[in-house]
Amino acid sequence: MRILGLDVGDRTIGVAISDPLGFTAQGITTIRRKGLEYDMNELMKICNEYSVEKIVSGLPKNMNGTVGEQGEKVKQFCEELKKHTDKPIIFWDERLTTVAAHRVMLEADLSRSKRKKLVDKIAATYILQGYLDSI
Repeated sequence: MRILGLDVGDRTIGVAISDPLGFTAQGITTIRRKGLEYDMNELMKICNEYSVEKIVSGLPKNMNGTVGEQGEKVKQFCEELKKHTDKPIIFWDERLTTVAAHRVMLEADLSRSKRKKLVDKIAATYILQGYLDSI
C-alpha cells in the first residue's frame, strides 16, 4: 500500500512516497506550481505511477494549534484534489517540519542553493514519515 505525502506551498509542492509496506517515506520530487490544472495533472501522474492508495497532506497550523491563512489555502487545494481522485486525503500537522528539514540540511553542510531545491521534498518526507509512524 503506497501512501503519497505532500507539502503544499504557494510556489511548490514537495512530494514523498512510502515504500510498498508503508514503513518508510522517501522524497521523490518537488513540483513547481504553474496553475491548478498543471498541479493536478502532475499529482495524478505520480498517483498512477506509484499506485497510490492514500494521500497525506501537511496542514500548516499556528503554534497555538489554530489553522491560519496558509492552512486554509492547503485545505482549498485538497478540496480541489478530491475532485480528481477517489483516494482518501488525510491532513497531518506539519508544524516545524520545514524547520527540521533545514536543520538536517545544515548539519549535512549543504549550500543555500541546494537547500532551497530540497527543502519541500524533505518536508514532505517528514510529514509522511510522521503519519506512517503513527499508524
